[in-house]
Amino acid sequence: MKDILENNDNIETSTDAVDSERSSYSQKNKINRVDINILKSKLEEQQSREFKKNLIIFSFCVFLLAAIGIYLSL
Repeated sequence: MKDILENNDNIETSTDAVDSERSSYSQKNKINRVDINILKSKLEEQQSREFKKNLIIFSFCVFLLAAIGIYLSL
């Protein structure tokens, strides 16, 4: 009879440990969630910066070709 009671204590202890691991895992999972709107806004900002950079490079190249064309035509 004494062995059965000791086994029950061990089972309860292991169950308590599993429950505490689950609760800590769920807390970590809640903390690591990311808002999709924040990600979308960051992506839009990055794309906007890239577009501006590409537009500046493209306009510089067009200006350079126009300047070379005008110089060579004189």
